[in-house]
Amino acid sequence: METPTARWRRLLPRTPGRWAAALAALAVLVGGGTWTAVADDGPPAVQREDRMLRPGGVPIDISYFTAGGSGKRPAVLIGHGFGGSKNDVRAQAEKLAAEGYAVLTWSARGFGRSGGAISLNDPDGEVKDVSGLIDWLAERPEVELDEKGDPRVGLTGASYGGAVSLLAAGHDQRVDAIAPVITYWNLADALFPDGVFKKLWAGIFVTSGGGCEKFEKRLCEMYERVAVSGKPDAAATKLLTERSPSAVADRIKVPSLLLQGQSDSLFPLGHADAMQKAISANGAPVSVDWISGGHDGGDNETSRVEGRVGAWFDRYLKEETGTDTGPAFRVTRTGGIDSTDGAALKRGASSDTYPGLRSGGREIPLGEGTKTFRNPAGSAPPAISAVPGVGGGLSQLSSLGVGLSLDFPGQFGRFESAPLATSVHVTGTPTVRVTVKATEGRDAVLFGKVYDVSPDGRQQVLPSQLVAPYRITPDQQGKPIELALPAVDHEFDAGHRMRLVFSATDLGYASPAEPATYTVTADGPLTVPTAPAVTTAAATLPWWTWGLPAAALVIAAALLLTARRRTATPAPDPELTDVPLQITGLSKKYAKSVDRYAVRELSFRVEKGQVLGLLGPNGAGKTTTLRMLMGLITPDEGEIRVFGQAIRPGAPVLSRVGAFVEGAGFLPHLSGRANLDLYWQATGRPAEDAHIEEALEIAGLGDALARAVRTYSQGMRQRLAIAQAMLGMPDLLILDEPTNGLDPPQIREMRDVMIRYAAGGRTVIVSSHLLSEVEQSCTHLVVMDRGRLVQAGPVAEITGSGDMILVTTSDEVSEPLAEKVASLPGIGSAVRTDDGRGLLVRLDGATTSRLVADLVRLDVPVTGVGPHRRLEDAFLTLISGGAA
Repeated sequence: METPTARWRRLLPRTPGRWAAALAALAVLVGGGTWTAVADDGPPAVQREDRMLRPGGVPIDISYFTAGGSGKRPAVLIGHGFGGSKNDVRAQAEKLAAEGYAVLTWSARGFGRSGGAISLNDPDGEVKDVSGLIDWLAERPEVELDEKGDPRVGLTGASYGGAVSLLAAGHDQRVDAIAPVITYWNLADALFPDGVFKKLWAGIFVTSGGGCEKFEKRLCEMYERVAVSGKPDAAATKLLTERSPSAVADRIKVPSLLLQGQSDSLFPLGHADAMQKAISANGAPVSVDWISGGHDGGDNETSRVEGRVGAWFDRYLKEETGTDTGPAFRVTRTGGIDSTDGAALKRGASSDTYPGLRSGGREIPLGEGTKTFRNPAGSAPPAISAVPGVGGGLSQLSSLGVGLSLDFPGQFGRFESAPLATSVHVTGTPTVRVTVKATEGRDAVLFGKVYDVSPDGRQQVLPSQLVAPYRITPDQQGKPIELALPAVDHEFDAGHRMRLVFSATDLGYASPAEPATYTVTADGPLTVPTAPAVTTAAATLPWWTWGLPAAALVIAAALLLTARRRTATPAPDPELTDVPLQITGLSKKYAKSVDRYAVRELSFRVEKGQVLGLLGPNGAGKTTTLRMLMGLITPDEGEIRVFGQAIRPGAPVLSRVGAFVEGAGFLPHLSGRANLDLYWQATGRPAEDAHIEEALEIAGLGDALARAVRTYSQGMRQRLAIAQAMLGMPDLLILDEPTNGLDPPQIREMRDVMIRYAAGGRTVIVSSHLLSEVEQSCTHLVVMDRGRLVQAGPVAEITGSGDMILVTTSDEVSEPLAEKVASLPGIGSAVRTDDGRGLLVRLDGATTSRLVADLVRLDVPVTGVGPHRRLEDAFLTLISGGAA
């Protein structure tokens, strides 16, 4: 039998083109099950077969996807993430099937409709199931075989599904290529890093699996034992290690694409580093890709990731040797904000070789001395770094000066560098040598992190929100030891400082309950990896992303002048201290445009107690205005003042502003109340400032707060998100499309929430396309079109004025008759009402008396004539028929 390693080596001299013709006809498949056509928007159509198999003696629910033709094709298995099912990967399966693969998805043991208990990818459980599924694929007539019983097959999947891909490659030599995504190499190292219990993630892990009783008995006992003691034991470490890909490191010898998340405190970048070293040592091709998101949230770059996985399989399963599989190493970097929509811009950097985590070390001197701090009794309150489901979006913006972290006085020691003479881009794992001591011969449990500190020292950002835990035993204390800090990709600008902090506590981990005193002495500089071989992937990026050197100098000079011009923050205006919002002469051009404006010369004012509706058709500038109001982007001209304070990114007055823009990300297996408590704790503000009960009363969730968020309806999730925005009871609340996806009763509930919130003297600004709801919930309106203000004022004033006349009739008005009325002199338009028994007529020079006379002449059975203008009518009139 030809091994996978021999196969990929044999492929090297081949030429592309083996799969030149597209598959055209549906495959005739053998076996029971249910067939469903899942795509019909052009050939080839994808067919799905659902059935139950028992590959390892336990019922496993599978779906099998194929498309077109009678030719042979490679197979791909896609595993799902922990807590999910085969349905989570259906879209990717359909895409790969349409591209010429036979694709199998399945729900792992204990998930979806499959049977059995969760055994965390046990070689005798879940891994054995995968081998059984490969056996089943080998019997399919359309699947390409390397030998009898040996299908050409690749595996991919994220997290739990990624780990089983690695394990299957180690246990079953028939696997030909793998592409695991954001997964672990050693689960014991992930949940017990350096002997410290990662309690928050472990708890979420068990809860998302359906509770301890859903797991294999000894796994449940292991978790409960460690959770109670707060410290992993040797048996727990051994049990998880035996079920990890690292246990078969020397047997994974297939081409491997490793995609790992930067926003990931569960399975950090070090896991992909260990995979790369082991698999490449076996002689197999390996590429590593650090994506933007991860388990903590953020952008998982789904489209790009799936595209790269597809290319990887085209190369190593279809044997298309001309396929570009990408560089040996790639990292996604955040580099600025899009001025049109406020989104973080991303760019790729790459290297032809994998740099590892310690390439290009640069020494950064730190302040000397010994730091003394304490672990408090009960290890509370804990420091805050990554908060699963909360920190991911912020971690992507760490290079922009946005972050979330908190260390409590007396619980940490810090060492700081001098201001950096030049910028330093860190790619990998910083290291430092320290001497640690703990009182009374106890273990010292510490959490290390490196902050990016602004030149004025007022702002510190924790790259990717990551910390590294350490358990330093008494025999390690009192002598220099090297500690590795979290692996990150982050640029420290010139003038900034690096701040090395060791904390005694962290929200995500278990610290000793007994109080203790720690001393830490820095025995040398902080060594940071710069990975000099990693450069911008210019071939895949447009020239304007980076710019030519000469252009870069011009742009840099222009930005410098602009920054200097805007450095001075205008003084507060005492006359506007009680005014929630005043916008004056606000303008913002589209990116790279000299004369096209997203917002132009916009001015309006909002008073206390108002519910203001911000209306306008698509492209009117509403979102750009809100992003400038929240300090996400900077105006080109004009100013925004909130309670008299000028708005700038990071302005202190923004603490009085709450916002609901794109919906909140909640942990589905925690209760609504627990999600809100966790969010507020992550802000680092005092608990008494949350006013959580008041926010919850306004949101009106009632008993549902005690239930898991996964049981919530869409309307309840929206109200929980609004409650989160209301925490701290901000004086100004901004809501962007808060009723999206809600049914009419839920919309009515959301309307009541907004009205109740403003009733306390606070102010609400809501942007919405539902004009009828705005009319019922808002007291005032601002109507925009093409970036400019069209009209502002009370709702009654805008809907009650103008030249729209309602004509009611005794009989239904025909469409030809309505057209005759519309063609009369001085009539702008005439349209039938919804019930057909009337006309909405817009006067354009004609008088009401003249209209009545013309209607009588046309034998229109008029029963009433009077002014009438709903908000929808007024809106369409104001914007001259623009689409809302």
